[in-house]
Amino acid sequence: MSRTGDGGLRRVLVARLDSLGDVLLAGPAVRAVAASARVTMLVRTGLSEAAELLPGVEDVIEYDAPWVLFDPPPVRAHAVADLLSAVEARRFDAALALTSYHQSPLPLALLLRMAEVPWIGAICEDYPGSLLDLRHRVAEDLPESERSLSLASAAGFPPDDLGARLAVRGPLPDVTARVGTAPYVVVHPGAAVPARRPTAGHSQAIVAALAAAGDRVAVTGSADEATLTGFVAGGQACDLGGQLSLSELAAVLGGADVVVVPNTGPAHLAAAVGTPVVSLFAPVVSAQQWAPYGVPRVVLGDQQAPCRNTRVRTCTVPGHPCLTSIRPSEVVAAVAQLRAHRETDTANTATKGALWL
Repeated sequence: MSRTGDGGLRRVLVARLDSLGDVLLAGPAVRAVAASARVTMLVRTGLSEAAELLPGVEDVIEYDAPWVLFDPPPVRAHAVADLLSAVEARRFDAALALTSYHQSPLPLALLLRMAEVPWIGAICEDYPGSLLDLRHRVAEDLPESERSLSLASAAGFPPDDLGARLAVRGPLPDVTARVGTAPYVVVHPGAAVPARRPTAGHSQAIVAALAAAGDRVAVTGSADEATLTGFVAGGQACDLGGQLSLSELAAVLGGADVVVVPNTGPAHLAAAVGTPVVSLFAPVVSAQQWAPYGVPRVVLGDQQAPCRNTRVRTCTVPGHPCLTSIRPSEVVAAVAQLRAHRETDTANTATKGALWL
């Protein structure tokens, strides 16, 4: 690995080119690298704010990778040229290409070689030729944050004291005007992948059950999900859909007693601010790898459903039974269980505070 004259790494590129949740799950690896290097993060367009929430990130490059995204852009020579120019200008000493198990790091590695990055590491099953200096192998069922951190460790960047737990950069914004001062539960009903989110009607029933049990509920979602959040809130909850920046969402999740959320980016954001999670988890991917990491959690949903590990994006079974089989009363009970756990764990407050770096 190329090093500067004083023996320390000068600059390292850490790439994670897919979703919000994936960027957040890269955080432990970023922190490990940042302990001894200046870190630039390479992410898809629109995720700079997410990258900037990660402790250790100094700089961000955006690029939409045609071999990664669900709705990939065409391969454009000018977009590739812009990426190469951005990488070449920073004169990186090394790069880590973080991927999920079903993705290849080799297209990016080729581009980074073209941009004269002298040392590149990645988890890779395919023969890499001269594209990689470190071809790292891992077990298939590792939780995603552990998987990325193992690559950083193999590249010579040991974990920090938090290990594979997620964290965000603080302080976060004051959101008292949004949520008030009384205890509350967050329900986040949306997910970018349709197969991973409950039906709108089912999410509304969960909110109604929580409200009937005496919980004060805030419903969150992106601007594109504002219609969904309004319906789910149903006049029984505070609708924050489309009203929050990512850092404000982190603060709202951080102030909640519990977050109820499907397998989507805000589930990992809740984990990053130390809030317990009721995970409404569709088994199209493995909960072992993708459920919220490092916080108390209850995983609900039929994990043995026929769609198990298929990675399908749209449910083909009428009624979406792997999630609609979750009774609202189960969610109410899971929220109560996690709240009780939090109240009796005297170390929880200190632990949560440590996640804001």
